[in-house]
Parts: sequence; C-alpha cells; structure tokens
Amino acid sequence: MYNCKSGQTALDIKVYETSESGNSLTKIDEFSTNEKKVTVQLNEEEKFQTITGIGGSFTEASAYLLNKLGKENRKKILDAYFSESGANYSLTRTHIASCDFSLNNYTYAKVVDDMTLEHFTIEDDKADLIPMILEAKAISKDGFKIVASPWSCPPWMKDNNSYIGGKLLPRYNDVFALYFSKYLDAYKKEGIDIWGVTVINEPHGNGNNWESTLFSPKEMTDFVMKQMGPKLEKDGWGNVKILGYDQNRAGIKEWANEMYKDESTSKYFDGMAIHWYESTYEVFPDDLQYAHKKAPNKFLIETEGCVDSEIPHWRDDAWYWKKEATDWGWDWASEKEKYLHPKYAPVHRYANDIIGCLNNWVDGWIDWNMVLDKQGGPNWFKNWCVAPVIVDPEKDEIYFTPLYYTMAHFSKFMRPGAVKIGCKIDTKDVVATAVKNPDGSIALVVFNPSDNQYTIEINLNKQSKLVSIQKNALQTIIIKPN
Repeated sequence: MYNCKSGQTALDIKVYETSESGNSLTKIDEFSTNEKKVTVQLNEEEKFQTITGIGGSFTEASAYLLNKLGKENRKKILDAYFSESGANYSLTRTHIASCDFSLNNYTYAKVVDDMTLEHFTIEDDKADLIPMILEAKAISKDGFKIVASPWSCPPWMKDNNSYIGGKLLPRYNDVFALYFSKYLDAYKKEGIDIWGVTVINEPHGNGNNWESTLFSPKEMTDFVMKQMGPKLEKDGWGNVKILGYDQNRAGIKEWANEMYKDESTSKYFDGMAIHWYESTYEVFPDDLQYAHKKAPNKFLIETEGCVDSEIPHWRDDAWYWKKEATDWGWDWASEKEKYLHPKYAPVHRYANDIIGCLNNWVDGWIDWNMVLDKQGGPNWFKNWCVAPVIVDPEKDEIYFTPLYYTMAHFSKFMRPGAVKIGCKIDTKDVVATAVKNPDGSIALVVFNPSDNQYTIEINLNKQSKLVSIQKNALQTIIIKPN
C-alpha cells in the first residue's frame, strides 16, 4: 500500500471493483502505481440532494419467470437483489395493470362505465407480481419504497377505447382518480404499501406500440390539481407521493414549467419522474439542473432505464463491456437526433448515467425489469430488452450479467438518507460521485471507461489515500468515518 502525503493521515477504506477483466464486486486489497494519476477531492461540507433510493422494477414478466424457476434459484435471485449481502435495493417500481412486460393486456376496471369502480379487482396480479413483491419484502431488512405507474387508464375511459394511445376523456377524470385510490387500498390489503405513484408512464406515448395514454403537460397538471391530488388526499392517501411527467429527459423543461408554474399547480406534485431513452450517452445535465432549480425541494427520480431493443447475450460478460449494443434510436430516431444514439457498452451506459444523474440532483434511480429470459421477454409486444439477471426457465439456469454488479455498486453502498457531497476529479477520462451515508461512511464511486490504468489519490479533509483502478473498471470505495 502507498504512503499518504507528508503531514497527512491515511483514510480507512475498502475498495470493491467490477471490471472487464472479470472482477464482480470483488474486494480489492492490492494496488499498483503508475504515472497516470488522477486526484479526487471530497468535500463533506458541500451538500446536495438527499438520496431516496436505488433499485429496480417488479414486472409481471420478471415475476412470471421467477415462478417458473426452482425454489433455490428463485430465492438466489431475490436474495441477490434485496438482502443485505446482495444489492440491497431500496427504491423500486411496478406497473398499475398491464404494460409491455406483461403476458397480455389487462385492466383492474373490467366493467365498462363502472363509475364507482364497484368491480375493481387486482386478481391479475395475484399469481405472480404480488408474491414476488411480498417475498422481496420478507428478505429486505431495511425495506424498500415502491413507485407504481399505470401505462394506460382503462380503455373504456379513453377516446379510442383502446389500451394503446388515446386520451383520457374528461368525463372520466374523477373515475381515473378513484382508480388510483382503489389500487392503493387493494395493495395495502395484500400487505404492500405504495410509496409513490406516477400519473402515467410516458405521456408522449411510445409510438402507439403498447399500453399508453397521452397527456400534455397542462392536461396532466390540471388532472393532478383538480382530481387526482384532492381525491387521494380525501381518501387518506395524502402521504403517497405523486410524481409527474415520467418520460425522457429532453422534455423536462416544458413539463417543469407547467407543473411548477405556481403554488396551485405544484401543490400536489411531490416531484418529477424521468427516463433515459433519449440518448445512449447523454445525461442531459442542463435539463436536470433546470428541473431542480424550478423546484429545489421536490423529488427528481429516474424511474426507468434499460438496454432496450436488444436480445440478451447469455453468459457472455465481454459483450456488456463492448460498444456493440444498439437502442431504438439506432434505427428509428430522426436524422437530426441520430447522433444521440450511437452504439454503446451496456456497463458504460449504466455507470455513466447513474453517476451523471447523481451529480445533477437526481435523488433516486430505478432500473427496469429485474429478470428476463434469454429472448429478452416475456413481452406481449415482443419489445425485447435486457435485464441485469437473465434466466433459462426450461433448464432452471440463471446468469448474473455485469449489469447486476454495476447496479449493486450504487444500491448496496449508497443508502436512503445519504447526502450527495462535493466530489471533484481532475480529468475527463474518469468520472466519479460520492455520498455520505447516514452511518457516517462515505461511498465514492469511480468509473474508468478508458484503456488506461490510473492511480487515484483520494483527499478528504486532511487525510488521503492512494489506490489504483484498472482499465474498463468500476469501483466503489467506502471511506470509514473518523
């Protein structure tokens, strides 16, 4: 190990690394120096957002697959995500009624024009989705928050009477608000408390491909202000967080301007939900900063991101580190937006995005499906994607991809209530972020996507430490409190 600077004492640290060379959240004790050196300066006095949590999503697809596995592998996966020895997820998401990662289309309000939702039912969730959530709850020592999102209101409430596309008809505004209240109550009776809801997933739509309902910023704001917010408050759900928007970051400014226009429009909004699909590399820091400045005391949560439009590579760790993945924009983005969608390395995209978000006021980050099969489903629309854990239910085999370990570098070591602190790094070739946890420890994450090994000098107050990070590697460095 290295000596610290003259006159300084050494920081007490633990280092965990995931790398292209094969480390998977591996504890590192030996470091080698070279002339390529970067300095990370930490400042506990410089404080930013409080971390709400980091985790992934409960989907019918994931729950269905877990039910097809043997008990041992099912438990191994859920332990890996929710136990203290695993990724220890603290913030999660689920869908209200069906989404593209459901086995088919369904709604909880099956009876047309049931204006009091007398026949409301969550029976479709009881075979797979609810048992997965309850088992995760039983494993998680600290518990986790759940954000729930509808992809569509019941089709009969819409102007096109379809799960896909269309708008909520004004005469059903009150009924859709009641729909949320009924859902919260039904899930509570199953032993599941919902921490927050988004009004609709992707209000701009998804190209009219799978479940969706279109809202403009004003339409959503008016609905929350006049129907949804007052209804949840009246029915005793005023503590449930309402997050607006819930789509890509390039649209943040328009939505923030409408949602946070004045006290009346912003009253029932607890924050904004965002997705990452606008680009395979761009974090959109200006948009994130804008949303924070518009409403400094409200949540800014990444509610969905994944390697989309790809069939998973099975037991091929190397693929996840190479710039070979493409997304929807590779084929379908307009010519003027193609530049935002180059090929990318999946691990790079995750690590850069989470670090970039944390460095720009985002307080929560939620991955999409926790588990998918070798095809990237099941998905009724055949909208194949990648998850951190891939399974072969027919052979009862599972594969923890490098994305699982990438997520764990953040979720395991950056706990709810942690505060983002000052973290400056003197190169653009390596990126870093840091939080101070409630127990006083500091979690510093450093990502080196380059082909060079670096020596890292970590400075905190009057203490320092020299470590090294190999090429194409992600490290979490835990600094113990004094």
